[in-house]
This record gives sequence, structure tokens and C-alpha cells, in this order.
Amino acid sequence: MIAGSAFAAAALLSSCTTMSKDECLAGAWGEKGYADGASGYPMTRLDDHAKACAKFQIAPNPAAYGSAREDGLRTYCTFQRGWEEGRAGNTYHGVCRPEEEQAFLPAYRDGRMLHDVEDAYETAESALNSAEARIENREDKLEAKELELRGEGLTDEERERIRNRIREVRGEIRDARRNAREARDALDQAEWDVRRVRRELSGRYPV
Repeated sequence: MIAGSAFAAAALLSSCTTMSKDECLAGAWGEKGYADGASGYPMTRLDDHAKACAKFQIAPNPAAYGSAREDGLRTYCTFQRGWEEGRAGNTYHGVCRPEEEQAFLPAYRDGRMLHDVEDAYETAESALNSAEARIENREDKLEAKELELRGEGLTDEERERIRNRIREVRGEIRDARRNAREARDALDQAEWDVRRVRRELSGRYPV
């Protein structure tokens, strides 16, 4: 158990490391800066790299990193990239210059708006599917318990226990049906929102 916990902790630590030992040793800070800029990371990303490389006694080159990051940002802070980042639901870290944001931000907000309504649709659809599956499962249980109650040789105590369980299952079915109705209403609303947003954005973006 302890070994398993240690392994999980090590895996978590590894997943949080922004640079590998080989990357730190290579010292390609310009390449890393450009890639981070093109991905829209803020300058504070360099602090994460510095922590990752400190384990190997390697310090970053802020000048090389920062200059290359600015070049990368020019490929990020565009109208098309704003739309793509919003559609993906990615966070914007305020890295673009004011003149670049005039193109980037409106597209990002539109993309994020479509992402959010589509995400709401998927959430409602999943909730409906889950509720319907619960209804089917509980109805099967109810049928099995009612069949069990009709069995011979049961004591009064056993019959009362089965009846109690039948009442519980019927309550679970009612709850699941209520959840299904709510999810269906949410799905209808989400579907309407998706159509509305796509209609609003059609002609400006590939929706």
C-alpha cells in the first residue's frame, strides 16, 4: 500500500513537471520560449521551467526565452487562433498586446460562447442517458423483487424486508424519472442555445 502511494505521488509530481532532464540539459530556451508563446502561456511559465530544471542544477536563460516567446505570441495573438482557443475552451491569460487583442479577443469570446453551449448540451445529454439507465436498472430490480415476493416458504420477516425494498426501489424510480424530465428540459434548452449561437456566428466562423 505504501509503495503504491509512493508510486502515485511520483507520477503526480512527474505530471506537474514542465521540462524533462534532457530538455533542461539541452538548454534550448529559445525553442521553449517560442513554443510557450505560441501556446499562449504567460511569462510566469518560465518560473515553472526554472523549478523543473533546478533539480538538475540548471538555470534558465530569461533573455533568450523571453525574446523567443514574443515571437511565438505573434502566431498566437490572431483572429483565427482566438476562435480556435475559445472553441477548445482554453483559458486566455491576457498575453496579447492591446492592438492584438482587438482581433484576438472578440474571436476568442465567440468561440468560448459556442464551446460553453455545446458543453452544456453534452452535459444535459449525459445526465439524461444516466437517468434513463437508472430507470431501466431500477425497473429490473423492481421486477425481480416482486417475483421474489411471490415465492413460497418466506417468513413474515422476509416478506416485510422485500416489501420495504420494493418501496425503496419505487422511490428510486420516481427520483430517476424526475431527473430524466429535468435533464430532458435542460437538453431541449441547450439544443436551442446551440442553434441560436451557431446562427449568430454563421458567416464569420466555420460553425
